[in-house]
Amino acid sequence: MGLQHIISTCQLSLVNYQLKFRQPAGTSRGIYTTRPIWYVLLTSKEQPCRWGIGECAPLPDLSCEAIPEYEEILRDACRQIEKTGVLDTESLRPYPSILFGFETAFKHFEAGSYRLWDTPFSRGEKGIPVNGLIWMGDYRKMYEQIESKLTDGFRCIKLKIGAIHFEEELDLLRHIRKHFSAKDIELRVDANGAFSPGNAFEKLKQLSEFDIHSIEQPIRAGQWDAMAQLTATTPLPIALDEELIGWNYPEDKRRLLETINPQYVILKPSLHGGVTGCNEWIKEAERLGIGWWITSALESNIGLNAIAQWCATLSPQLLSGERKEEKEEGKGNLTVTNTVYQGLGTGGLYTNNIKTPIRIRKDELWFNPSLQSLEEKAENDSGIPPSFIGLGDVFPEWFSPSPYMTVQTSGSTGMPKQLIVKKEQMIQSARQTCAFLRLKKKDKALLCMSLQYIGAKMMVIRSLIAGLELIVREPSGHPMADVDMPIDFAAMVPLQIFNSLQVPEEKERLLQVKKLIIGGGMIDPLLEKELKSFPNEVYSTYGMTETLSHIALRQINGQDASSFYTPFPSVNLTLSIDGTLVVNAPLICDEPLVTNDIAEINPDGSFRILGRKDNVINSGGIKLQIEAIEEKLKPILTRPFAITFVPDMKLGEAVVLLIEGIDHMEEIKKLVVDALPKYEQPRHIYFVETIPITGNSKIGRKACKELAFSIYSGS
Repeated sequence: MGLQHIISTCQLSLVNYQLKFRQPAGTSRGIYTTRPIWYVLLTSKEQPCRWGIGECAPLPDLSCEAIPEYEEILRDACRQIEKTGVLDTESLRPYPSILFGFETAFKHFEAGSYRLWDTPFSRGEKGIPVNGLIWMGDYRKMYEQIESKLTDGFRCIKLKIGAIHFEEELDLLRHIRKHFSAKDIELRVDANGAFSPGNAFEKLKQLSEFDIHSIEQPIRAGQWDAMAQLTATTPLPIALDEELIGWNYPEDKRRLLETINPQYVILKPSLHGGVTGCNEWIKEAERLGIGWWITSALESNIGLNAIAQWCATLSPQLLSGERKEEKEEGKGNLTVTNTVYQGLGTGGLYTNNIKTPIRIRKDELWFNPSLQSLEEKAENDSGIPPSFIGLGDVFPEWFSPSPYMTVQTSGSTGMPKQLIVKKEQMIQSARQTCAFLRLKKKDKALLCMSLQYIGAKMMVIRSLIAGLELIVREPSGHPMADVDMPIDFAAMVPLQIFNSLQVPEEKERLLQVKKLIIGGGMIDPLLEKELKSFPNEVYSTYGMTETLSHIALRQINGQDASSFYTPFPSVNLTLSIDGTLVVNAPLICDEPLVTNDIAEINPDGSFRILGRKDNVINSGGIKLQIEAIEEKLKPILTRPFAITFVPDMKLGEAVVLLIEGIDHMEEIKKLVVDALPKYEQPRHIYFVETIPITGNSKIGRKACKELAFSIYSGS
């Protein structure tokens, strides 16, 4: 399958994500707690099950392209590829992580699965030996890490050094050697450039007493003469990694290696030129008799799998050419082992990593074909992996051959239930929203809601269908807390909006969202009043799981602000005999849907919701709308509350007020009496610990009713 054909038949999208470290990762350059990454996602226009993914992950303060303009450069690269149908490797040389992302995305698409190359590793027949990484920290933390790695069965330990006192680091190495010889445990150290040219040789001499395999980057990169002097006289083999960053052209690579002549080079595709660039480094290293091996650079499992798949096609060498001759003649102090350990064991660093078919078993990385993609095993539910970027079950179901998908109702008015819906109808829903809001390709869409519900699922589908750039953040009450980029389109629930408005920085970011839709619950009048001053478009949505998210929008602010919803052009609305809204939306529903929402419809088709039929209390023959009572109480009650009802011998059903907090009965009674007419006033007021809510922040009506009844029947 030619690359040009792949490009011409694919939708190219970007997904932005932020990895979170399980614990702070200390290096000589600082401490990492989070890691921004971008995924290049290819989806076939011709074959629903075909897709490809690659990871673009620059390391802050280290990658040669870790610059503020990185994202725009990545987007420009996407545009050029779509325009020309060509992956221009030469133009991407200065951006190794971008090149690596595209190389592996196209390779993934071509292969049809995570098994990018056919090797014993990808067939699950052979593992890749990896080192156990010990991060910088205080003595105790590093000691605990070492003990853990040894207990797990690692036979190669690599210590990050340079953060604590050098004598303490020597003590840690002494501890290992006290219990394990060089035949039992291979030791490597990584200084990340922490030594100075003046003290490096003496420190290398002290380290060499512990039968250490090699030291990575003893002095800061860029000091070629000093590094060359060290490699010529070192008592401990030197491996270069950071030194290679930024030298992206063959002539520069040749000059660097000929000048410094290190014992080893360590190759990281996202730092050293992608697969193309690393193959050039290997060619030069082998020509000069320099050993080499492969490692990762803190990628997620998507990038880690791609590096491992490529690594499995190679034969990494610790010694070759003249260096082997030197060893045979007794020259130098180079270590020879039967096993070449790679640095590919970083997959467990993150709390929110992506599941792929790779696993660590003792000190080896394995690929499990039984977890392979849906293209190879139709009954398997992997496809794009179930936890891909925290996207729940959206991707595997979406890319499966089935024309259907499972969605779940919120449970705000009853027990949550699952519905089987047509993917084509989800596509139509996505297109209607994108058209109504005038969203265009490459617009940045923020996903910050739980993918358990239809609203979040549809954000993913809209992004795939319209080519939006999806910015993914874990569901949170403060969705704008770590969004440091302009957002074109976002969907949130009222609680997320309210919380964001309480924090000045988050409020400022929320104000910059160009098109904001709010659903999943009623918008408080005071909240809506504040939203009216927003400079960009803000909408309330009307819809439900059965309508595959919303079928109508109501603008809250600006010249077009209204208290009535405007339905999509393909939607026709009528009222039932009970006054409830009937939705006829042939593009997304097979049959007209009779809702429980009591509505008022204008001649032009716009409408507003007055309440729910199942939220009507029949008290003494008078029908009371629960939402209407709550609206009157919202301005006076500062604590969370809900209106519900219990059976009553005299009235049939009696109004109940549930309110969070300690008992202030007289105070609450006075407020309620002043705010409500007599027939709406609660017959019972119950103080509860919490008001039941659903996963998407709606009041749990059924749970409230059950809670009120349990209190009533027990009193």
